[in-house]
Amino acid sequence: MRIDVVSIFPEYLAPLELSLIGKARQDGLLDLNVHDLRDFTTDRHRTVDDTPYGGGAGMVMKPEPWAQALTAIAEVGPKAPGTEAVRKPVLIVPSPAGERFSQAIAHELAEEEQLVFACGRYEGIDERVLEWAAEHFTVRPMSLGDYVLNGGEVAVLAMVEAVGRLLPGVVGNPESLVEESHSDGLLEYPVYTKPSSWRDREVPAVLLSGNHGKIAQWRRHEQYRRTAERRPDLLDVFDAGKLPRADRTAFGELGYDVVDGRLRRRPDA
Repeated sequence: MRIDVVSIFPEYLAPLELSLIGKARQDGLLDLNVHDLRDFTTDRHRTVDDTPYGGGAGMVMKPEPWAQALTAIAEVGPKAPGTEAVRKPVLIVPSPAGERFSQAIAHELAEEEQLVFACGRYEGIDERVLEWAAEHFTVRPMSLGDYVLNGGEVAVLAMVEAVGRLLPGVVGNPESLVEESHSDGLLEYPVYTKPSSWRDREVPAVLLSGNHGKIAQWRRHEQYRRTAERRPDLLDVFDAGKLPRADRTAFGELGYDVVDGRLRRRPDA
């Protein structure tokens, strides 16, 4: 996969040289390039922003530097093997007005050939850039959550890591990708390591039992408990239609009934 990131603060993306993503770059598993938007300006001051039409506070990022940068990046995009057509790169624009980034979207993006991240600053990028870019990219404004950051770089660091770790060979043990939070719509179960007794706190006895069936069931039920306590909204869309009786009982103890394949919180729970 090729990933391009455009920013006026390219040094902000230095952490992408570290850890598993940095190793993936060194091993040739990930072709990741960071571009300075100011390199695509034409004036002596390398200007990337101007005042907003209609008035208002702040500045808006000018369209032409973005068009120049994205044009240069699109021209070096990968071609589909055996064809003359170029598969459109996906342009991701971090924005609090975008769709909510999720593990499911990370999996979608991990199947793409090229991702381009446009790190906006100030009051954002001139909207015409997204309209123009739609002719050359699949444009996806994306939000990490319902809050506002100073720029897109922090969001890009999170999204690149979330997507990059899903690429074949990046994570040493692929099984670890299966049993983590949000992989099946639930939060991950709690984990423990040695010693079994630490500061008067004991590891749950079932984990020391050697009974793998009971351990698997305990972990699954802990996923239910933790999700119900911390992210009950995830249970609103959880498919409970094929849950075995023991799992339905576990949800019952948490105050949920299964109705038409969905979990419904009891009013008195």
